[in-house]
Amino acid sequence: MVVFPNCKINLGLHITRKREDGFHDLETVFYPLPLRDALEVINSPLRGAQFSSTGLPIAGDPAGNLCVKAYHLLKQDYPQLPGVQIHLQKSIPMGAGLGGGSADGAFTLQLLNRKYQLGISEEQLMHYALQLGSDCPFFIINKPAYAAGRGEKLQPVNLDLSAYTFVVINPGIHVSTGQAFSLITPQPAPVTLSTIIQQPVQSWRGVLTNDFEAPVMQLHPELLTLKKQLYNAGAIYAAMSGSGSTFFGIFEKKSEIKISTPSHYLTLTI
Repeated sequence: MVVFPNCKINLGLHITRKREDGFHDLETVFYPLPLRDALEVINSPLRGAQFSSTGLPIAGDPAGNLCVKAYHLLKQDYPQLPGVQIHLQKSIPMGAGLGGGSADGAFTLQLLNRKYQLGISEEQLMHYALQLGSDCPFFIINKPAYAAGRGEKLQPVNLDLSAYTFVVINPGIHVSTGQAFSLITPQPAPVTLSTIIQQPVQSWRGVLTNDFEAPVMQLHPELLTLKKQLYNAGAIYAAMSGSGSTFFGIFEKKSEIKISTPSHYLTLTI
């Protein structure tokens, strides 16, 4: 069975409080985009989960991959799960603010549930997904949503941006989420994002903000030009996604978009 985990962008992101458990409370609006990995699971004669990948290189021990963690998480409660071979064709950049790893983990939960007819409800899947990571529950519903808490408190929002063109630029800079959080001073947002997001896209510039942008730009000054480039090319709205380093611009469909980026950047028009 094959599924295609997609990425997300953050429309606004505020870190509102550091919690006693060490996590942070935040608010953001998640919006899915069709940049996708490919994930396949087949039966294996071996025990446990065997993991392989192609495409973009994946750093670290395969045992720590969220796809493998998702398998073991379900195996604890559903011992009937057989051994599996998991293969991931990686196209979504990692450490980029696009939630690619989170999507892979969440889609693995859903795939295993369907393939092996485990009968796990959406609510239960979201509970498992939160154990994998704060962004993971979003990919269970995979529709535009206002997120609070760690990112797991999700409320669907009526937001359809299909009338626009997105340009996504990833400069290949891996941003450590932990380091990014260490540079933030949490504070309540002046205006709730769920209010701003209901306004016309043309009004978002300068109002719909990401707390990570300024500190991440200080760490990586080369990112300073990306947002300017998007606006100079005619973007109605441009911002960094998540903790970076990916930037995106929203353009009118009829726009003739001309952006020049270095050859090692990933630049996509969606």
